[in-house]
Amino acid sequence: MAESSVAAGQQILPLIDHLARISRRAADAAMADGSLRPRHVIALTLLDEQGPITQHAVGAALRLDPSNVVGLLNELEERGLISRRRDPADRRRHIVEVSATGADELTRTYAQLGLVEDELFKSLTCEQRSTLHELLASAVAGLSPAPGSDCLGPQSGYAGPASGQTAPDRACLTPDPAYLARLEPDRACLEPDQPERG
Repeated sequence: MAESSVAAGQQILPLIDHLARISRRAADAAMADGSLRPRHVIALTLLDEQGPITQHAVGAALRLDPSNVVGLLNELEERGLISRRRDPADRRRHIVEVSATGADELTRTYAQLGLVEDELFKSLTCEQRSTLHELLASAVAGLSPAPGSDCLGPQSGYAGPASGQTAPDRACLTPDPAYLARLEPDRACLEPDQPERG
């Protein structure tokens, strides 16, 4: 069980915030004009991993207000990166899924972000990067939806919200660890060249 407090000077959030700002600047500088923005990457990754899910579930998983979900999905749909259709079981709901174009753009973006990460984390060994990823993924997984929650899409047996439910299940408010696993590069991290032994 996690300790309830940390020693002075060992708070994690300021470090994460600082690293996030540096990472965003580096990613923005490395990405071509018209590249996916971070919120696009997160939404497309969710859809890529979960498969078709309701628009409401997208908003709940990403912790977005419904009006912001509509704006985000409109941006993605205008670029042909997702498709939306009415749920045949409930015409009031929309089902959202990543398109082939969206999947291709996501793959390109991850390749570009991999290069940025290699530069940002060049002072870490492969083992340290792996540990960092595991720790961050574990922290996020601790906030993730419970199996069978209202966040899961039709492919996961999603049957819609429970009758009388007026607000999303709190377990639904964070991303699923399955799509977070995609944040780890598919390649071995790069170690500095070892001197040849002669």
